[in-house]
Amino acid sequence: MKGYYDVVEDGGSAVLEQVEAQQERVDQGLAGVRNVLAVGSGKGGVGKSTMTMQLACALRERGNSVSILDADLNGPSQARLGAVQDGILVPSESGAQVPTTRSGIGVVSMGTLYPEPRAIEFASVASGSSHTWRATREFTVLRELLAGMSWGTLDYLLVDLPPGVERIVQFAELLGETALFVLIAIPSDLARGIVARSIDALERTPNRTLGYIENMDGYYCSDCETVKPLYPAQSQVKLDLPCLGSVPFDPELAALCDRGGSLEDAPRLVSREPVGQIADEICRLVSECSAFAKERA
Repeated sequence: MKGYYDVVEDGGSAVLEQVEAQQERVDQGLAGVRNVLAVGSGKGGVGKSTMTMQLACALRERGNSVSILDADLNGPSQARLGAVQDGILVPSESGAQVPTTRSGIGVVSMGTLYPEPRAIEFASVASGSSHTWRATREFTVLRELLAGMSWGTLDYLLVDLPPGVERIVQFAELLGETALFVLIAIPSDLARGIVARSIDALERTPNRTLGYIENMDGYYCSDCETVKPLYPAQSQVKLDLPCLGSVPFDPELAALCDRGGSLEDAPRLVSREPVGQIADEICRLVSECSAFAKERA
């Protein structure tokens, strides 16, 4: 009987060839996508999914074609955020049609395929060993979603990443070296310490990280119409990345997201202007990256 360290490459299972073939289909499926922008953090609970949808709306308002892939398979948020829980994936020769929000943003999320509160089960060949197979099966599903959807021609495909620093590296490999990253932080030493680890992890990949967004930078008080401090002290953890902008927490936005309303339904959200400015900065940086890539080619 061979031990783990006795197995050479894939042990003769041809799984590597299967992954390579599937990756080729992913590349073909994303052929019309100009920019893949992964939104991550490493830390959960920082408002990453909400920020992803807000960025998508801001980019859409600026004339870009935008879709979102909700990569958190067992914690999907984008279906509710985009009000596409009841969407239907209609197959076609070029791939399944992407459900769209009222404002025209494509959303692919397990929240459409698995209604709340169902959880996805990843079958295991041995009882009690699902952790051994989970990552392989999970990323197989993600590659199938990337390859099997009819994304069409897009200016931006935003990928809402699940929590976990190690997931940052895994998705950098899955999405390819041309994928760009934006990280979400909050003014908390605990959270920023995890984001700092994500920055360190991404520095070991060929992918470029555009910067970070300081989310929940205070909260908007509707009674006094001012932004008040949300955390007791300024964070002492410095992040070695440019800050793309700061966004306050807005209770009205939280309520809107819970009921799956479009950001167009609340044009006076206090987050609207700062998110728009961040979207402008992202577009500028992406344009610089594209120009640099053309020069190198």
